[in-house]
Amino acid sequence: MTNRQTIKHLTQTAMVTALIIVLGFFPGIPVGFIPVPIVLQNMGIFLAAELLGRKYGTIAVGLFLGLVALGLPLLSGGRGGAAIFLGPTGGYLVAWLLAPMLIGTLIKITRAMTSGYWWLEVGIVWLAGILFVDVIGASWLAVQSHMTLTAALLSNGAFLPGDIIKGTLAVFIARRVRAIVDFGLPA
Repeated sequence: MTNRQTIKHLTQTAMVTALIIVLGFFPGIPVGFIPVPIVLQNMGIFLAAELLGRKYGTIAVGLFLGLVALGLPLLSGGRGGAAIFLGPTGGYLVAWLLAPMLIGTLIKITRAMTSGYWWLEVGIVWLAGILFVDVIGASWLAVQSHMTLTAALLSNGAFLPGDIIKGTLAVFIARRVRAIVDFGLPA
């Protein structure tokens, strides 16, 4: 990889990290047909994987989480600090770090199929970006909150409609952006 490509990838990584931060500044969007408001920040995690691939997507999310751990109030609702990682929602943050790697790997494996089939790419984001994150997050939530895993998983149910909308929207946005911008990702 040339120096120019490295600079390009690092710049794109920084831009996606900034996008994740900006998405956290939007307040929850109340939608009448689901019981909880939709926050946009986790859509940035999906976009990091979709646009940057597994390596740089994970770096972008890792950079964002590093800034949160340093105490910057960058999570939705203005939260931040190392204690967030040990609290009930810490498992979701750890899963956010792993999600771009998993999404990027699955997309790379199915690249020949996903280029023409948007629904396969949506399925990957639903599986690796929503289901995986919810299972890891709920497992940590169950331990921290002294509740059963079943109860913790069921508590995620209220967020699923919004997450499905965001995951689907992220795929359509990423596919459109990739058609316009060459991200120069390695094969």
